Amino acid sequence: MSNYSFPEMMNYIMGALFAVIVFSIAYAYLKPHKFHHARPLSTLALKGSYLLYLIVMLVVIYFASLRGGGVSQVFEGPEFFIFLVVLFVPTAAIFSRKITRFSTKRIRYNLIFTAVNMIMTLTVILLYRL
Repeated sequence: MSNYSFPEMMNYIMGALFAVIVFSIAYAYLKPHKFHHARPLSTLALKGSYLLYLIVMLVVIYFASLRGGGVSQVFEGPEFFIFLVVLFVPTAAIFSRKITRFSTKRIRYNLIFTAVNMIMTLTVILLYRL
């Protein structure tokens, strides 16, 4: 710890604070503590899997930024493209869940994207470990 300068330490603190703020905003937007009256289990599974994905993604991004060179050095070449896909697909799915054409098939949509969120979570862990 002693070989970090004050600006570097502030960057790490700001990064952690940013991760907490992003997760708090996502939690406030999703409101997983409120159960949906028509489809409580599938909605809870979707919201819970997304929040799990998000916390893993934020931790991986934070730890990748602690390494020299940042995220672009941790995920190089095709891994970076896969990382970008993993970054945006679950978020696009969680925002598009209220589109009216999905409302008739919402239980199926919730279950499919619960599985997608879990696959993306495992993918980001594997990308970071390799």
